[in-house]
Amino acid sequence: MPPGGLWDRMKADPQYAPEHLALEAVRRLGPQARDWVERIRTWYPQLSPDEIAQLAIRKFVIRARLSGAISGAAGLPGAVADVGVLAWTQARMVLHVAAAYGHDPTHPDRATDLLVLQRVHKIAQTARLALGVAAGHERAGALLGRSNTPMRQAMLKLGLKLAQMAGIRAAKRLFAKAVPGAAIILGTWANSSATTDLAARTQELYRPRAIMPPPPLTR
Repeated sequence: MPPGGLWDRMKADPQYAPEHLALEAVRRLGPQARDWVERIRTWYPQLSPDEIAQLAIRKFVIRARLSGAISGAAGLPGAVADVGVLAWTQARMVLHVAAAYGHDPTHPDRATDLLVLQRVHKIAQTARLALGVAAGHERAGALLGRSNTPMRQAMLKLGLKLAQMAGIRAAKRLFAKAVPGAAIILGTWANSSATTDLAARTQELYRPRAIMPPPPLTR
């Protein structure tokens, strides 16, 4: 579950909610991911990076499958909580997989990776710019106080941005839960499917690429 301080920052600055989540995930979850991988390597030295990554993926796909039931609240607040928990769980998985392949999960670049992998931004350069803006808003918010944006408007924008981060299926689920009387058109399989897809992209990014031998010379 995202920490309370993060929720406050995201509600005050919903336009940059994914960036706030990515920054906080690296700060708070990066050390946890590093320590977990170190423990696994100590306990099971025979495991390869791929096998450690698969352990992490299975762990967090299961959590993602169950995440929709955590809030238990109906309407817009419950829908926002659902997608926030899913996005936070996905961030944890990405950082654990990065650590499994030897990448520092506490490095600021991991926040950039999160936003690109979760398709909030298409390229690293725009992700870095947005992270810089969010970090500036975070510092300004500490000095100036919270946003004056009406609460429901801020919650709706926050939900949409987090749903974008968690995947398009999460966006559909957000609307299904937020609209009174609407059926829940996506179940736990949607969360696990989105997280499994993210896991494949994450492994593709962090797994070392094999160095192919040069082609033989031809006469």
